[in-house]
Amino acid sequence: MKYQKLSFAFIGICFAVSAVSAQQLYDTTVKPKLISKQFTFTEGSSVDKQGNVFFTDQPNNKIWEYSADGKISVFMEDALHANGTYFDAKGNLVTCAETKDQLITISPKGKVKVLANDFDGHRLNGPNDVWVAPNGGIYFTDPYYQRDFWDRKKPDIEGQNVYFLAKGNNKPAIVVSDMKKPNGIVGTPDGKYLYIADIEANKTYKYTIAPDGSLTDKKLFVEQGSDGMTLDERGNVYLTGNGVIVYNPQGVKIAHIKVDEPWTANLCFSGKNKDDLFITASKAIYILHMNVKGVE
Repeated sequence: MKYQKLSFAFIGICFAVSAVSAQQLYDTTVKPKLISKQFTFTEGSSVDKQGNVFFTDQPNNKIWEYSADGKISVFMEDALHANGTYFDAKGNLVTCAETKDQLITISPKGKVKVLANDFDGHRLNGPNDVWVAPNGGIYFTDPYYQRDFWDRKKPDIEGQNVYFLAKGNNKPAIVVSDMKKPNGIVGTPDGKYLYIADIEANKTYKYTIAPDGSLTDKKLFVEQGSDGMTLDERGNVYLTGNGVIVYNPQGVKIAHIKVDEPWTANLCFSGKNKDDLFITASKAIYILHMNVKGVE
């Protein structure tokens, strides 16, 4: 009985710590604010240096912009079925383009440049999500999701991998080959660690980034997969799927932000102060003001 009382007390303490942590992140009495619900499936949100968010509506083949002052506009028509995105240091939007399964950059004026076309002469499965390291190297996940606009019914590459593209190179190298279906990906701003979600295995891993770009010291971070991911200034990791689940750097769940949509796909911190959490969720986009800032 004494042991049971101690167990209940410990659970109570843990719950209290989680509740306090969530309240430190945001006002838990406020729900995410619906901004717009005019899309088919929103994805790939990234923020530029001014706090403007660019996100994709992959089925409708468009990239949209949600400006720091709250205006929505189309950034690119015929966006090569863009999925995941991330800004590089020069302000180009590094983009997973699924029309031809390429990794591309899009300049602020809309000029497209192909960064990676294939792997050893084989068509990529479908670059899905991407992160640009501080040194300019690029990591991207390459799961296989059959698209109705493709001219194929099976992948050219055996396995679903994570690739690294060194700065100035056009030949990606496999850095992870043991996942069922890698999807969400994000790295720390110091370039030391990389988080990758295996959405089919429902797990997220943490890796150490070696000087040559390879990944070492694989560790299970949490027993949850994710579609998209982001980090805040405290090192907390934000995962998507059923709303937004927040874990502290030690992998302890500290918050669950509920979103009134069947699926949350991606997210980033937006606005001039990078303290608004921008969430892409099914046919909609949402904003939640935070007490912490993002690191993108």
